[in-house]
Amino acid sequence: MLKIKTEKIHDTAVTVPGSKSYTHRIFIAAALSNGPCCIENWLDSDDTNYTLSALNQFGASIEKNPAGDKKPEGVILTGRNGDMDSNEKPIFLGNSGTSMRLLTAYAAIGNGRYILTGSDRMHERPIHYLLDGLNQLDVQAVSLNNNGCPPVEVIGTKVAGGTVNLNCSISSQFLSGLLLIAPYTRNGMEIHVTHGPVSKPYIDMTLDIMSQFGVDVFRNGYDYFKIPGGLTYQCGRYVVEPDCSQASYFWAAAAITGHAIKVNGISKQSSQGDVRFVDVLSAMGCRVIHESDGITVSGGKLSGIEVDMADMPDMVPTLAVIAAFAKGIMVIKNVSHLKVKESDRLNAVINELTKMGISAKSESDNLIITGGKPHGAVIETYDDHRIAMCFSVAGLRVPGIEIKNEHCVEKSFPTYWKVFDGLYER
Repeated sequence: MLKIKTEKIHDTAVTVPGSKSYTHRIFIAAALSNGPCCIENWLDSDDTNYTLSALNQFGASIEKNPAGDKKPEGVILTGRNGDMDSNEKPIFLGNSGTSMRLLTAYAAIGNGRYILTGSDRMHERPIHYLLDGLNQLDVQAVSLNNNGCPPVEVIGTKVAGGTVNLNCSISSQFLSGLLLIAPYTRNGMEIHVTHGPVSKPYIDMTLDIMSQFGVDVFRNGYDYFKIPGGLTYQCGRYVVEPDCSQASYFWAAAAITGHAIKVNGISKQSSQGDVRFVDVLSAMGCRVIHESDGITVSGGKLSGIEVDMADMPDMVPTLAVIAAFAKGIMVIKNVSHLKVKESDRLNAVINELTKMGISAKSESDNLIITGGKPHGAVIETYDDHRIAMCFSVAGLRVPGIEIKNEHCVEKSFPTYWKVFDGLYER
């Protein structure tokens, strides 16, 4: 358990690691590519290492290179132009939902039978809509427990391609998984999105990475995608941009303390949808400055607003904590899919804010928070990295915040506590 120090912080600039979402996707595109890919600024975390280890089980060659005088730290991942090894050993993915969803699709174009499994919580996270999409492509893909959740069995084969009607109401990662493998089908793929998608910016991110690797996709908004078959991702050098999701905790610290905190290396031109979190903070009363080398947020007098967060689901817990310090009522709309994240984040946020004396409730598809005067509490993290990080920010203003199982941040941000400690005056 970690007790957060309620001490003075200072105006400062911080550096956050590479984007988790970009790292997963670049790893997969590189493993499918036609040769060695040098990937710099990748996020070295529990989740991304699950993906990296799994790709190694599929047969990709992986070499981690430490930083040197003339080169940054990176990983060289050598693709085999879509060729994969067979592997009867189960592929364990912990509680990394991104790994599970993207690699289930990846296994479809493999060679033989693959079992993808994970933690107990992973076995509760639905994946049936993706399995249904693969079945439409004549891929044998099933939930082994017959409940629509992992573990899953996929029979990899040379997929012809075809038309898929895909439900993306739970996760956009179902679509991202199919998009990433589509160039390696014989005839290409047409995807019609029948429901959703939620988290639309993550689809843009996937398409951006495909374009960087030399494959362009025809699209009609978020409803229709057409990808030619028989294509190849091109090997080369790829750099992962800083993670806007991780930046949010430091922008949140600025929002509730009144200080100015800059996150280096992030631009409003980023394809990461979470960069728009600063627009929400601006609407609540913060000052946002876009600079050539980063984005600075300065805290102000906060007011509750009504905001749709369907496209920024990972930001909802952080926004909920900020709302506890705002004047009035905060209505965060379209957040029901948070129930199937690493934890049931919707109820986790409500439970922990209630412990702090803040009124928080779920109505229909919305999270409603009434700002007030939060007090200290022991925060249960539910083994969820984002719950640990967002509630740590509250401890900068409120004495007595203690974070249980603080090491769960290693899932996505292993150096979080070191960077967080740098906020304090010395």
